[in-house]
Amino acid sequence: MAFNAVLVANRGAVASRVIRALRVLGIRSVAVYSEADRDMPYVAEADQSVHIGAPAPRESYLSAERLLEAARACGADALHPGYGFLSENAAFARRVVDAGLAFVGPSPRWIDAMGHKTNARELAQSWGLPVGRGTRVVAGDAAEVLDQADEIGYPIMVKPAAGGGGIGMQRVDSPGQLAEAIGKARSAAERGFGVGDVYLERLVVNPRHVEIQVLGDAHGSVVHLFERDCSVQRRNQKVIEEAPAPGIDASRRLRVAEQAAQALAAAGYDNIGTLEMLLGSTGEFAFLEMNTRLQVEHGVTEEITGVDLVAAQVRSAAGETLGAILPRRMETRGHAIQARVCAEDPVRFFPSTGRLAVFRPPTGVRVETGYGEGNTITPFYDSLLAKVIAHAPTRLEAIERLDAALAEFEIEGVKTNIPAVRMVLASDAFREGRVHTGLMQECFEANRTVRNAA
Repeated sequence: MAFNAVLVANRGAVASRVIRALRVLGIRSVAVYSEADRDMPYVAEADQSVHIGAPAPRESYLSAERLLEAARACGADALHPGYGFLSENAAFARRVVDAGLAFVGPSPRWIDAMGHKTNARELAQSWGLPVGRGTRVVAGDAAEVLDQADEIGYPIMVKPAAGGGGIGMQRVDSPGQLAEAIGKARSAAERGFGVGDVYLERLVVNPRHVEIQVLGDAHGSVVHLFERDCSVQRRNQKVIEEAPAPGIDASRRLRVAEQAAQALAAAGYDNIGTLEMLLGSTGEFAFLEMNTRLQVEHGVTEEITGVDLVAAQVRSAAGETLGAILPRRMETRGHAIQARVCAEDPVRFFPSTGRLAVFRPPTGVRVETGYGEGNTITPFYDSLLAKVIAHAPTRLEAIERLDAALAEFEIEGVKTNIPAVRMVLASDAFREGRVHTGLMQECFEANRTVRNAA
């Protein structure tokens, strides 16, 4: 089965990326756009485009009705959800399939199974994957919940069970903070995901965040495409991602990746996915969650493997086997690092909106963006302006190449986080591969100390 036309049910950089892959595959691409995105570059890049509503996401990119109506109107036989918005919404994926379209992603049952974090933890444990200490969905009276927390041990993270992206997570350092944290997490979960379930998980302080890229097909095969390190974060939001993960013995990385791929193959996983793991100071991996979609940081894996993950995802959804899609022997070459360039204040990290009076991406590196000079950054969507990806034979060369590219990036009209990213790239800890989730904050504090002493 081959697709004739694919509706790209997303916007910006990911829409542009999917459209590019479809062009390579010879498949007609159909873009959708809200009123705010009418003049965005990806709309012109597609073979066809359909207006789907007002700028507010719920009236456009989060409207299943309008997306399915657009798919019917353009004669699409498949839909690619990109990442974010409805990409991990099992009910939406079912509606796509029920409408007679192929959903370019895992089967709805997998989105459902892995979308609820406590269910995903239990599945991972049943597969023999290492899982950190945690609970099922919090229920019962206050005394029972306190007992569960004592059994796990503080510090604890209260986490929405149906969400992701760091939204709603609350740190708890003592029993007296627990009830308030659960209330805040539930409220944020209900607002953000429509489900108020929360659970408790032992907080690993300043861990490594390592994830495993997998790809499956409808014929019972799953392979891993190695791992990425996404440890450099700000408030649980990824900022710098790289592959391979620095400072971890290759045999250890491959062992957990192969274990994950074998478990998913036995369970029948059937498209793209990413297993997110924490690596604590003890050196033990612990399963965190699984994302049943294309990741924002997929480009670093593409750079070191030479595999077009988006095209592979589309071909798998069309029924092809991994044997036909992927090289017979998977190998890596060199090192790749990605920086997320966001429209935000580099010190306070408040979103920055406005017209891009100047927007001139660097040359000599890979840049994924959804914007062009003259476009407007609105408050309706996330702050990601571009992803800058540097690939080189060694990690240090990749760092230097990325830093030079960020210095070359000309942006006027909004503030960006480029100074903060370059500060991390210049730090001794990052250059030596001593990365962890608290590194960015440590760099801020060190720079503040230096400035105060000057």
